[in-house]
Amino acid sequence: MKEQRLGIIDIGSNSIRLAVYERTANGAHRVIDGSKRPARLSGSIDNEGRLRPEKIDELIDIMNHYRLICAHHRTGYIRAVATAAIRNAANRDEIVERVLEEAGLTIEVLSGEEEARFGFLGMVNTLDVREGFLIDIGGGSTEISLFRDRTLVQSVSFPIGCVNMSQYLANDGTLSDQALSELEGTVEHTIRKEAWLSWTPGLPLIGVGGTVRALSKVDQADNKYAFPLTHNYTISSSRTDELFEQLRPIPTDKRNKFPGLSKDRADVIVSGLAILRYFFRKLQATHYLVCGAGLRDGLFYDTRFPNQPRMDDVLGYSVRNLSLLHPEAPRPHMMQVNRLAMQLFEYLSPKAQLELPERASRWLDTASSLYRIGASIDYYHYAKHSFYLIVNSHLNGLSHREMVLVAAIASFKGKSRLRQQIAEYRELLEESDLEYITLLGTLLQLAIALDRTETQSIGRLAIHSMQGTLKLEALTSGSPLDVERAEVEELSKDFNKAWQLTPVLSLPNY
Repeated sequence: MKEQRLGIIDIGSNSIRLAVYERTANGAHRVIDGSKRPARLSGSIDNEGRLRPEKIDELIDIMNHYRLICAHHRTGYIRAVATAAIRNAANRDEIVERVLEEAGLTIEVLSGEEEARFGFLGMVNTLDVREGFLIDIGGGSTEISLFRDRTLVQSVSFPIGCVNMSQYLANDGTLSDQALSELEGTVEHTIRKEAWLSWTPGLPLIGVGGTVRALSKVDQADNKYAFPLTHNYTISSSRTDELFEQLRPIPTDKRNKFPGLSKDRADVIVSGLAILRYFFRKLQATHYLVCGAGLRDGLFYDTRFPNQPRMDDVLGYSVRNLSLLHPEAPRPHMMQVNRLAMQLFEYLSPKAQLELPERASRWLDTASSLYRIGASIDYYHYAKHSFYLIVNSHLNGLSHREMVLVAAIASFKGKSRLRQQIAEYRELLEESDLEYITLLGTLLQLAIALDRTETQSIGRLAIHSMQGTLKLEALTSGSPLDVERAEVEELSKDFNKAWQLTPVLSLPNY
């Protein structure tokens, strides 16, 4: 697509959302605007299965509002889709026609299978998982998908959701034992023909949508969790059951004040969790994993990259996108630092006093690609700002712990400063992480020193070690290495403390 900006509108059964995506001049993508309006469309169906006229009027008002926001941003293309509430409405054709006539927007009414496919695409492009079940509990439907080797195997959509189940069975948002039993019986009856749901036990259950995000926010608020992100957050079944039983008897007006729970989710969270728990048991899953991306993200990838919407390397794409969003650092220099850092790692990692984990190379690869993005805020304090940007950006493909590790490696300037930097995240880190950060952070500093002039003078580097010395023989294009040599010498004491080797940069002897 040639358009620089793209609007995605998701007309869900519970809420209507807008996301405006921008492609920057150098090819990065980011969300520049977004909006959410509660709609509860699935709770506004009359006895004949028709969406009520006043709700259609409200929908048209929201669509006009979103169209104006997109116009303000000079959005080149708007893609609007509708899910269960409109899909199942007896007057769906009338709704689509009125929105086109009165708001000027064409609505794609997604089938349950299409909804599941786009949800899967949003998830698989933002989480580094190879297999599992994906669940999306909406207001009027629930989609379940099985994927293996990052490929969708099977999916199904059921006409049960947190809004319609609350409407039928909940009393002021609460579920009595009898109502809970009826809800689970309804789910069991609805899914009885899908025998394949029980065929692959022992996989994670990955949740997208408001119910699972609300669960994670409640759990994080209760635990005073240090990391400001629900995406890629793990919750055990026992913890989910505990929170469900805490929330179940509380009426909506009091539940509004429950820490971490948004008001527009308070009356339907219990029914949503009841559905979630039932499927967890049915699938014999191992744990819950929260995905912050979903249908809108999948629609973005499908629209922007129609020939290859699925990313093979989640972390690689995310790193490239983040670096392109902060292009102040010279790209040739960043590539040189990354190349040298990975060469040093390959040689030095077997020699480390502490055995480095298998993922350490990915941490260093990521950190060396992003170490100077903070210069987009302020060059003189770029290390501090790089730490903040890495921790607070959607760096997909890393766990929360790994994001802190990468941020600390990228901005490493010594152990004392490191302790201050990671203090608020210590509960996420393991005992050995301080040493991992020190080893990899010092190694990255050496790679940076080897291109201090940012001229990529070192074409090839030969690395040897003997008698406590790390000999770095540089083949150059004739450029002097006086600055690089001085930088390596200045770093040598700290490097020796970490690696028990003193680096020395020289030209080869011929």
